[in-house]
Amino acid sequence: MSESVGKVVWTDLTVPNAHEVREFYQAVVGYQFLPEPMGDYEDYHLIPPGAPLEVGNSVLGICHAQGMNAQMPPAWLIYLSVADLAEALARVVQHGGQILYGPRMMGAEGFACIRDPAGAVCALYGPYTPPV
Repeated sequence: MSESVGKVVWTDLTVPNAHEVREFYQAVVGYQFLPEPMGDYEDYHLIPPGAPLEVGNSVLGICHAQGMNAQMPPAWLIYLSVADLAEALARVVQHGGQILYGPRMMGAEGFACIRDPAGAVCALYGPYTPPV
């Protein structure tokens, strides 16, 4: 993780109509897609035209605004890698930012959606141990 601190590690879009929006980007940009099972619905990995249809080739995601993503804003959201999510979130508040959603676990790491003092929104992603 340390070699990726400070880098954009993922970008996704969370919207109520993920299927329709996925089709929009498929038609406009040429992205291919792979479904990501989410229980009773699917989110999508977007893969560049011509690349093999494998999750490892995804460059973006489009998610439904439901379930654990219901509170996510409808905007292309970049995920910035941090060394320690809890520490970074404390600094967000100390420096005039706002925690909009989270933190919550995503795989072995945690993430939270924040707003900076100028009003811009992004997500922070990194090592996190939820409180017990």
